Amino acid sequence: MLPGKIPPGVLEKLVFTHLGARDGRVLIGSGRGIDAAAIAFGDRVLVASTDPITGTEENIGFYAIHINANDVATFGARPRWFLVSILLPEMADESTLERVMRDLHENATGLGVSIVGGHTEVTPGLAKTIVVGTMVGEVDRKMLVTPKGAKPGDVLILTKWVGLEGTSIIAQKRKKELEEAFGKKFVERARTMMGMISIVEEALTAAGIGVSAMHDPTEGGIANGLHEMADAAGLGFRVYAERIPIRKETLKVCRFYGLNPLALISSGALLIATPSGKVDDIISALREKGIHATVIGNFLEDRNVRVLVEEKGERKLPQPKSDELWKVV
Repeated sequence: MLPGKIPPGVLEKLVFTHLGARDGRVLIGSGRGIDAAAIAFGDRVLVASTDPITGTEENIGFYAIHINANDVATFGARPRWFLVSILLPEMADESTLERVMRDLHENATGLGVSIVGGHTEVTPGLAKTIVVGTMVGEVDRKMLVTPKGAKPGDVLILTKWVGLEGTSIIAQKRKKELEEAFGKKFVERARTMMGMISIVEEALTAAGIGVSAMHDPTEGGIANGLHEMADAAGLGFRVYAERIPIRKETLKVCRFYGLNPLALISSGALLIATPSGKVDDIISALREKGIHATVIGNFLEDRNVRVLVEEKGERKLPQPKSDELWKVV
């Protein structure tokens, strides 16, 4: 298998068929396109998500907090509690652990999240530090947003820009190379794009107005995110290339390395499905908060129609087999 997420077909065969005991309080469990679980607690719902940070060691605590918080927020839940496993390579010193913990602490505090437990060890065979986080949040049951909620005709809104996380990581990993090609100021702008990775604010804002479903496109970029969202709802989609917002830094980095920006890890962007009557209110509310938002397409009833409209016409948008990031890091 290629680096990154396990292919959907393998998940269906080997993972989703081995999920332990059934529990009636599990409102949303594991499935294609579903990044968190929802568990009923009376009139409240706990939402939990887990993700590892494996593509970078720099600012690893930042990524661990925000990537997991993002998944929880797409369910309309506010992130509240965090558990973390820190796996250190042999010969790591205390300063490495201190740096990771300080990073986790500062970013958790910024979101109002408490770090409530986890595990820390030196792991034989590791080449670099790996952090695995689990974020738990809560939401009123009436306000829960389900990944399966998108409906035919729903409008697709995308916040911010695609490839933010991937561009930032590549700028960190290939700093010298990119500085020689585009200059130090360019690389610094690309590196600081990681500061836009949280989607908690826009997700909770949109959920308060009314959405059908939300999804943050991580590994595999927006192309994979669209397929995951469509898989969860059993729908197709039509999106327009000219409407998909891409920053010039991302375009230049992708052209330099021959990458597809639509398949580059895109934490920081948020896909929102909503009825057409809610679109203006959502975009207006987001823009009042300084959050860029764009209508990029619609969901379709036919799940087999998943297309990208370009100048030359309409073509199928394939689901990426691996993230473009792995080609350069």
